[in-house]
Amino acid sequence: MLNIQSQENSVTNKPITRRDFIRVGSLGAVGLTLADWFQLQALGQTTTEAKAKSVIQIWLAGGPTHIDMFDPKPQAGEDYCGPYKKPIATNVSGIQICQMFPLLAKQADKYSLIRSMTHGNRAHETATYIMQTGTMPSGDLVYPSIGAVVALKKGYEGGYQGSLPPYISVTRPLGRFSEAGFLGTQYKPFATGGDPNGKVFSVQGIVAPRGMKAPQLEKRRSLLKSIDTLAKRMDKNKEFEKMDSFQEKAYNLILGDAKKAFDLSLEPDDLRERYGRTRFGQGCLLARRLVENGVPFITIIEGGWDTHKKHFERMEKLLPVIDQGLAALLEDLSQRGLLDSTIVTCFGEFGRTPKIVKEAPWNGGRHHFAAVFAALVAGGGFKGGTVVGSSDAKGETVRDRPVYPWDLSASMYQLLGIDPMGKLPHPNGCVANVSPIASGQVESGGLLTEIM
Repeated sequence: MLNIQSQENSVTNKPITRRDFIRVGSLGAVGLTLADWFQLQALGQTTTEAKAKSVIQIWLAGGPTHIDMFDPKPQAGEDYCGPYKKPIATNVSGIQICQMFPLLAKQADKYSLIRSMTHGNRAHETATYIMQTGTMPSGDLVYPSIGAVVALKKGYEGGYQGSLPPYISVTRPLGRFSEAGFLGTQYKPFATGGDPNGKVFSVQGIVAPRGMKAPQLEKRRSLLKSIDTLAKRMDKNKEFEKMDSFQEKAYNLILGDAKKAFDLSLEPDDLRERYGRTRFGQGCLLARRLVENGVPFITIIEGGWDTHKKHFERMEKLLPVIDQGLAALLEDLSQRGLLDSTIVTCFGEFGRTPKIVKEAPWNGGRHHFAAVFAALVAGGGFKGGTVVGSSDAKGETVRDRPVYPWDLSASMYQLLGIDPMGKLPHPNGCVANVSPIASGQVESGGLLTEIM
């Protein structure tokens, strides 16, 4: 197995390349992955029954720092930990997190921390693709995001009957790459737009045209149906049927009960305050409401983590917002009996350099870093109160139990009842696996069986 020593190859002092992460026909990688698979088969846990029904993915765009969040290193000294020298104990013995996370510290029994995530790519676009799809880039196939795969498998193929789209992004698309990949634009997420913390949260696409009341809209729908019926008699065309279906869904969103899922004013004021009156906090509350409405995959996008400069100034603003919103989400899901069936993840495309960059012009920033970083997972069959893997004393290398993006995504698919060894439909008939572990051609630490 490849031992990642640092951001650069410790033997040759050359940057880690994609070749370092792929072993074509590697018996070691195949053996490890298949051993996991056979173990799950023996336990009767191979996609026969899904533990998870939905996913809430918290995407910290730009690259969140692992040392200042979920993998504190006070012993490394001020050049590494800066002002965050006093990590705090959680409600799980032996697990400490950043001192800026007092609320999350009280919820540690509900989540597990992966402290050995790795993929080695420091470019935003490529790293986003790797983490969001659970695959390495290839010249042959542009893979769909995990959300698009879930929309396909749990949504359209899984008989999803919900009136809301099966893949929703709060509040904007991911960017950096096309989330639908080769599956096609119908699998792109529905981006809500707007601000969930705004006085009026107007979701794009499900609000009536300006100045038009519901009765007027209903009248327009009836008139349109009459015209469509006449047109179909004159020319029986399947395209008309498609248009009718799409129009009906659109009107149902605007006029039906589905739009109530987005109405945060229906929530008690004290609960909204508990989540935090911020875009992120209210986005977390919205995600819980969407889970209650059966939406299979929700992404909450919180940007601002590309902290090359003024890193700690940004952390002072960003970390309390994440602490409040994520802690409230985990507690609320648990209290409502939804956490057992809802996977919650929190990570970005990579981490940031453990050693603070003090020289000008950075003056206390952290740069891109992908040799090792951290992720939080909870619910939907993932156990809480556990740490998976570790980094070295300075947070610069994987010390044990490397976890690759495809290890995480395949584990999520497994819990969702989606066969990670299965295939995806490709318009040109190419062989496309749900997860690259099926090919046996990627370096793998194996499924996260220790927390599944």
